Amino acid sequence: MNALLRIMLAPNRLAIINALTGQGSMSIRALTRKVERHYLAVYRDVQTLLAAGVIGLDDKGKLTFPYGEVRFNFSVTGLALVNTSPRGVMP
Repeated sequence: MNALLRIMLAPNRLAIINALTGQGSMSIRALTRKVERHYLAVYRDVQTLLAAGVIGLDDKGKLTFPYGEVRFNFSVTGLALVNTSPRGVMP
């Protein structure tokens, strides 16, 4: 679960999911223009999202995210903030 959350909640990957939401199929080039990032960076994030099963490919090899919205409903408990700063100052 933690790995999937890290994949999904990374800001650049959320931007990709947002750009694909409700748009039908889209090429990586079109997605790159939409999120205004370099092709290789978008390609890497797309590969990660594909491997996690978050997005898919249609029969023409275009990216799909066939949902109208995304909802995250989870809680995080039991986390401790650990200060690793050499000066003891919280970042």
